[in-house]
Amino acid sequence: MAFALAFDAFGVAIAVGITLGKLDRWTVFRLSWHFGFAQFGMPIIGWLAGGYLSDWVGSFGRWLAALVLFVIGVRLIWEQFYIEERKWKGDPTRGASLIVLMVATSVDALAAGFSLALVGISILYPTLIIGAVAAAMTVLGLIFGRFLGIRYSRMAGIIGGILLIGLAIKAIIGYQ
Repeated sequence: MAFALAFDAFGVAIAVGITLGKLDRWTVFRLSWHFGFAQFGMPIIGWLAGGYLSDWVGSFGRWLAALVLFVIGVRLIWEQFYIEERKWKGDPTRGASLIVLMVATSVDALAAGFSLALVGISILYPTLIIGAVAAAMTVLGLIFGRFLGIRYSRMAGIIGGILLIGLAIKAIIGYQ
């Protein structure tokens, strides 16, 4: 689960690595720390909400999580064909851009935490693993993106979108 949840952080890190070109230690640390922290925290928030809302929401929450993953995946694929939508405004590892990326890459972790609460699984150990894997995959994505270059950025975005759509479909099929 941790690797599946970290794929969006990995994909965004590739795009950031391609966009920035040159990477310094602080940029790598900043992005990996924040992505790892978001991937650690969002499942906890989802778990707390899931424990509280499980009686009210029931299986609807799973469908909602699948819908969110599907929409993000479609949006990611769509953005690959409209280059002006993909351009960063400023440094994506700082300020509001960083916060938006943290939330965007950890929405599926929120849904995962919600699902873990619905099935009654303890949350601390899974979130530590999820956060650590996300941070490590962010570092790898930045390094990989730096060497990929612009030529393959569209394909990485399309693959990332397909993976998110696949996770949405798996969420629906797995719960029926």
